[in-house]
Amino acid sequence: MKIASYNGHRLGIIDGDDIIDISDLAGVSPEFWPPVGMVKLIAGFEELEATIKERIASGSRLPLKDVRLETPVPWPNKVIAIPANYVEHIEEMKTGTGLISPFKASGQGFFLKSNSSLSGPNDPIIVPNIPGRQIHHECELAIIIGKGGREIPKDKALEHVFGYSCLMDIVVRGKEERVMRKSYDTFCPVGPYIVTPDEVPPHDDINLELRVNGDVKQKANTRNMIIDIPEMICMASAVMTLYPGDIIASGTPSGVGPIKDGDTVSIHIDGVGEMSLAVKGSNTGMHPVWIKDDEKA
Repeated sequence: MKIASYNGHRLGIIDGDDIIDISDLAGVSPEFWPPVGMVKLIAGFEELEATIKERIASGSRLPLKDVRLETPVPWPNKVIAIPANYVEHIEEMKTGTGLISPFKASGQGFFLKSNSSLSGPNDPIIVPNIPGRQIHHECELAIIIGKGGREIPKDKALEHVFGYSCLMDIVVRGKEERVMRKSYDTFCPVGPYIVTPDEVPPHDDINLELRVNGDVKQKANTRNMIIDIPEMICMASAVMTLYPGDIIASGTPSGVGPIKDGDTVSIHIDGVGEMSLAVKGSNTGMHPVWIKDDEKA
């Protein structure tokens, strides 16, 4: 099943070239602030699934081409991100920039991205104006939590997965805290919708690809991750309670590189979807924290 947010936080099921509205089933108006309709839907999905299937069979439809898809979960409790989760990416960062911790994800844990960095499949990536700094793309799989919990054992972790989405983790390269470098507005595009696990390849055999202006920059398979999806859930839930709608970013493979105004960045994940985003420059985002003492003279 493909579940989408569209046209101002409405909720819908994508069926072929159509979308069927199910906003009313969440019990929250699309106009309600904050936009928690998708979180409510995910939390109650087990009880609502039969009704949703009836709606798919008999509900009114709109052509998918006539709606504007949005980031699927605009108001999660948290966005968890796994760093340094592919060996080849660790090596490229060591040799290319020297800007990475010597620890692998298995020894480094995770970090959080700002919820306000979330954007959707029809939103541009806005790159800040930071002289001397590169803004990089990172191709990742988004794991959407369905059933919450704490201290989730690894062998039960996949029972807590609601679905998957495409995710780009955009970053200002540097040595400042990851949370700051990765939390600019639009630095976490997620979409184009959520796909439930029954329609996706096995969690440890999913192909990912990212292109910039049509050229392949990143290509990998989740089998090559240092820690797999069940371990991500186990690790995160050892520290904090996971809630329905929480997003976990899988970590990026090798091939990261700069993006700039005028570029188009495209991500494709087998069974999950694809999205292409324009990159736009801005005159905002600069702060003295980005200028180091040896650069101020």
